[in-house]
Amino acid sequence: MDLLSTLVDKGLRREAPTRDEALAVLRTADEDVLDVVAAAGKVRREFFGRRVKLNYLVNLKSGLCPEDCSYCSQRLGSEAGILKYTWLKADQAAHAAAAGVAGGAKRVCLVASGRGPTDRDVDRVSETIAAIKEQNGDVEVCACLGLLSDGQAERLKSAGADAYNHNLNTSEATYADICTTHGYEDRVQTVQQAQAAGMSACSGLIAGMGESDEDLVDVVFALRALDPDSVPVNFLIPFEGTPLAGEWDLTPQRCLKILAMVRFVCPDVEVRLAGGREIHLRTMQPLALHLANSVFLGDYLTSEGQAGKADLEMIADAGFEVEEAGRTTLPPHRAAGSAAEDGTAPSGPPADEPAREAARTDLVAVRRRGAGTELPPNA
Repeated sequence: MDLLSTLVDKGLRREAPTRDEALAVLRTADEDVLDVVAAAGKVRREFFGRRVKLNYLVNLKSGLCPEDCSYCSQRLGSEAGILKYTWLKADQAAHAAAAGVAGGAKRVCLVASGRGPTDRDVDRVSETIAAIKEQNGDVEVCACLGLLSDGQAERLKSAGADAYNHNLNTSEATYADICTTHGYEDRVQTVQQAQAAGMSACSGLIAGMGESDEDLVDVVFALRALDPDSVPVNFLIPFEGTPLAGEWDLTPQRCLKILAMVRFVCPDVEVRLAGGREIHLRTMQPLALHLANSVFLGDYLTSEGQAGKADLEMIADAGFEVEEAGRTTLPPHRAAGSAAEDGTAPSGPPADEPAREAARTDLVAVRRRGAGTELPPNA
């Protein structure tokens, strides 16, 4: 396929594809998906070899969020039966993080529900970062606390936060369809605040919320322009009790094509296989490792993931290796800092409506272990 050869050549040169080329990846026939994976895999191996970085989530404060993000089980008005608890103490969070580090995670992601942190919340998280780094000096810590106020990014950086996560989630044009309590530009500004404070920026998307192909391409090109170091690709977890509970349009093939498109547009960034992979990729998860060079280990914020041991076995069986703690994830040119180029305006025909999969509520397991419980975590 000439398209794939072109995309590989551009990716190896760190050159952006056109939006038409990115759209064409999403519209590849399912029977050709292995060709797409093989092509994007060449770009992934050029910059990351066969290494897989492990990340571990710790939910510092669960539920009761005042924001109305439609995809979120912690949202205002959510009827999902998730764990709800206020801030974990620093030693509790450090204990939870230690389980992930013991499982091979080199980054711990500290997440708290809410619009954004108060200054007291930043103090709490700073204490938690100190406790985690006291136990594991080499571990990376990423904070994900919502929208930041002036000076908070600098305080988190001073406290030892290596990175800050705030996802764009979807295209600017459709952002108001999934959230009305804050805007797309608020998210962009928070990522930029983290970058200005010297933290590594982490920002990604959620696929499967009813968006079009154009929306997916738009958000990924926006991410390239924003130039985060890591791009988590989430697949909607359709929690019962949320507005998007009925969205089951993703197939394993669709997920692979989305990951491949992200890799072609963002060839040299850490592409992370994130929430919903077990539900939507299912038995095709190992193929996704040829596209993403980073995964979350174990459970997510409010849902259970694949057993940590199974994750490690999957990585080994697929011929990949866990990235060691002392290894720098990003290629040298990115670690030193480099600007991304933007592409051209979106074009192409409207996306075909995908076949709707019947709701599989049996696939969404609410987290009942780990942080906020008396049970051991999955790591």
